[in-house]
Amino acid sequence: MEFLVSRIGSNQILYHIVVIIFAAFAAFIPRYFPIHFFSSRKIPEWFNEWMKYVPISLFTALVIKNIFITTKGYHFVPYGHPDQIFAALIVMVIAYFTCSMSISVIAGLVGVWLLNMVL
Repeated sequence: MEFLVSRIGSNQILYHIVVIIFAAFAAFIPRYFPIHFFSSRKIPEWFNEWMKYVPISLFTALVIKNIFITTKGYHFVPYGHPDQIFAALIVMVIAYFTCSMSISVIAGLVGVWLLNMVL
């Protein structure tokens, strides 16, 4: 394998093609096996109810981390990004009333942009 990689490394285009192919397999495998595994089995209702909360939990974790955690030492800063906090509040209100992720994200982006211009 090392011989193949060192030999491919001299040809940049071929190297990039091999990297893209390996990346495609790395992205495909974690998606294919759960679908293949669960397609032939009956999923319990409690699992389906639990899975409804996973996307919003992951989205919330990513947003909260970016708003309240600094990259310098990873410290909690409650008022470090007031524009992002205010935009997050706007997004929460819009998401509550519209139940649309895309409208909420667009409103948040516009909110952060406008607040950065003002503040």
